Amino acid sequence: MLRKLAGEKSQGARNDAAAGRRVPQVSYQQKPNGFRISGLRWWIAGLLLAATLISYIDRLTLSVLAPVICGELHLTNLQYASVSVWFLLAYSFGQTAFGTFQDRFGTKRGLSIAMLVWSLAETLQGAARGLGVFCALRFLLGLGEGGHWPAAIKGIAEWFPRQERALGIGIINTGATLGSAAAPPLIVWLQFSFGWRATFAVTGLLGLAWIAVWWLCYEIPARHRWLATDELSWIQNRAFEPAGSPSICAWQSLLRDRRVWGVTLARFFGDPVWWLFLVWLPLYLYKARGLSLKTIGFSAWIPFLLADAGAISGGWFSGWLVKRGMRPARARGAAILLATVLAPFGALVATVRSESVAIALISLALFAFQFWVNNVQTLVSDFFPNEAVASVSGLAGTAAGIGAMIFTLCTGWVVDHIGYSPVLIFSGFLIPAATGALAWCCYQPPSTRLDNPL
Repeated sequence: MLRKLAGEKSQGARNDAAAGRRVPQVSYQQKPNGFRISGLRWWIAGLLLAATLISYIDRLTLSVLAPVICGELHLTNLQYASVSVWFLLAYSFGQTAFGTFQDRFGTKRGLSIAMLVWSLAETLQGAARGLGVFCALRFLLGLGEGGHWPAAIKGIAEWFPRQERALGIGIINTGATLGSAAAPPLIVWLQFSFGWRATFAVTGLLGLAWIAVWWLCYEIPARHRWLATDELSWIQNRAFEPAGSPSICAWQSLLRDRRVWGVTLARFFGDPVWWLFLVWLPLYLYKARGLSLKTIGFSAWIPFLLADAGAISGGWFSGWLVKRGMRPARARGAAILLATVLAPFGALVATVRSESVAIALISLALFAFQFWVNNVQTLVSDFFPNEAVASVSGLAGTAAGIGAMIFTLCTGWVVDHIGYSPVLIFSGFLIPAATGALAWCCYQPPSTRLDNPL
C-alpha cells in the first residue's frame, strides 16, 4: 500500500472525492504578518525546471563528448550504445523505486536524495579510465536521475490546480529542452577550455548547489511558511480527486487500471524518439553529416530549442481548452492527437541531403514529441490522486526507459551494420503507435467512462 502523506484529506473529503467533487484541503495555521512570496507556485515550478535542466546537462555530457571519448577509448557504436543502455537500465527501474519512495516519504526528501546520487556519479565520470568504469558510473547516474520525473510531476500535482497542471508540467519540461539546448555549446566550451575530465566535474557540481536551495525552499502548500493565504485557497479550492480513484492505491489496484497501462504503453513506444536524438544526435552529425565538434556545439542546440517551444505550447494549448470548458483529460487528448499528426515528418530526415533541412526536420520531430509527452504526463494527475501520482509516473517512466534502452541498443547495431536511415524512418512512426496504445487502453464507452481522454 502506498501510505498517505502528512496533511492529507479527511474522511468526508474522501467521500466527496468518490463523487468527483472538489475536495477542500486541510489548512495549517499561518502567522498573519509572516514573510510571503506572491505567486509562490510558479517559483516552485522554476525550481523543478532548474532540476530538470541540470539533469539533462548531466546526462548529455557524455553524448556531446562522445566523438572525443569514443576516439580516446576506441569504442564502437555498439559499445557506446552499451554505455547508454546501462544508464537507461538504472533510469528505468529507478523511476518506479523512487516514485514509490516519494509517495511514501515526500517530494522534498525523495528528490534531494536522487539529485545527490546522480550529481556524485556525474562528477566521478571525470576519473573514468575504461569502458567498465563508465558503464558503472552511468548506471549510478541513471539510478539517481530516475528519481527526478516522479518527483517533478508529483510536485506540480501538489502545487497546481488541475487547469494549470499541463502548463506547470510544460514549464518543467522546458528544463529538459533548455538543458538539451544549453549542453552542446556549454560542454564543447568546457572541453576546449579545460578538457573532458574537468567538464564532468563542473557539471556534477551544479546539482550539489541546487540541493541546498531546494531543501530551503520546498514544502507542500499547506505547510509552506512563505505561501500567501489567497494562493493557498486558490490551490486547494480547485483541487479535485479523480472520480473512482481511491486516496490510497495498492499496486494490485493500480495494475488492474487500464489507464495505468495506457499511459505506460504510450511512454514505452513514444519516448525512444526523444532518446534517439538525445543519445545519438552529436554522433550522427559528426559521422553521418561530417560536422566538426565545434560546429556541432553551434548547431545541435537548435532542435532542443524547438522542443522547448513544444513543451510550453503543448501545456498552454490543453490548458486553454480546459478554460473553454473541455474536460481536462479530453483536452490532453486533443493536444496529443495534434502532436501525433506532426511527428511522422521526422522520418524525412533520412531522405534529405541538406544539413540545414535535416536539423529543421529533427526540430519538428522534437517539437511534436514534447507537445505530445507533456500532455501524456499530465494525464496521470488527471486520472489519479496526489498520493499515487509519483508511483504511476514512476511506472510509466520505467516503461519509457525500457523502450529507450531497447531502441538505443538496436540503434547501435543497425548503425554499425547498415547506417542511420532505417532508424530515422522507423522513429517517425513511434508516436502514432504510442497514441494508438493510449487510446485503446483509456477509451471507455460513454455509459461507463469516468473521464474519457480521447
